[in-house]
Amino acid sequence: MTSRTRTSITQAVFAAAAFTMLGCAKTEEDDTLNPLESFGITANNAFFYYDDLDAATAFYTETLGLRIAADYGFAKIVQVAPTSYLILVDADEGMHSTEEPKTVAIALITDQLDAWYAYLVEQGVEMRYEFNPTEGRPHDGFVAYDPEGYYLEFERFNEHPENELLMPLLEQTETLYPDPDQATNVPEGLGIKATVLWLYYRDTAGALAFFEEKLGFSRVVDQGWAWIYQTSPSGYIGPVDETRGMHSYTEQKAVTVSFFTEDIDGWHSYVSETGAFELRETEIHMDSAGRFRAFVGYDPEGYFLEFDQFLEHELNVKLLESLER
Repeated sequence: MTSRTRTSITQAVFAAAAFTMLGCAKTEEDDTLNPLESFGITANNAFFYYDDLDAATAFYTETLGLRIAADYGFAKIVQVAPTSYLILVDADEGMHSTEEPKTVAIALITDQLDAWYAYLVEQGVEMRYEFNPTEGRPHDGFVAYDPEGYYLEFERFNEHPENELLMPLLEQTETLYPDPDQATNVPEGLGIKATVLWLYYRDTAGALAFFEEKLGFSRVVDQGWAWIYQTSPSGYIGPVDETRGMHSYTEQKAVTVSFFTEDIDGWHSYVSETGAFELRETEIHMDSAGRFRAFVGYDPEGYFLEFDQFLEHELNVKLLESLER
């Protein structure tokens, strides 16, 4: 949430959600320590970067009906699902530029897939892939473009052996609908249940080992060339084989992958002491306005990873309330 020469944003709320149903992945450094279980992730987040932040904000709030959880001026935090967020950033103030490839896609998981497609077509939203449901498939969906070209995959996971671990988790997740007082075009009854942030890798074996052994994530879906890990109740990370996915590998990527946590000191100490991933700066950054603490590092193929803790502040009231819910 700062300039390109510094680190970014943050959040503060309670600790790790109950992921015992997913098993206990062990780390290489210590077979008794799972960092996800030890330090917790409260919510998933990603930073997207825009030349026209006002237009992007209008699209996400009015066309998609997402709620603004915090407004920092140069960055708008929107809530997508119960523990899933996006931070829309003015590219002039962010860590990435809009000239970098948008090597990311976000899946918006919904039970109202048909209605979402009809609505977005009516709104004139440009599609990359049309909706073509097929009986027997493990998932159905379509892909839309946001105002500056980020891929939005509206997706429904179906009853299928491939989704055996995922479906019970989605069934326990409530759908988030637009705020009743919100100015939006979204018809009543359309909402988002969860998100999967798709990331694209050359060395998928290395990416899977990183998420499981270094971060302690547990795999809930294996598609053979795309995988899904749950990290918060409605938030998932999805590494993808770049030869099969919607994007190919790029060295630069106009996205920052972010995790909200209460125990940022625990995460930072763990990464510093074990070398789980390379840090961009050695210390935790404290926002000068007292809004957040954060640190940033790099995953094995160059995605920026940011851990954020939001503090008690007048601009964070709605955000902290949404996290506590």
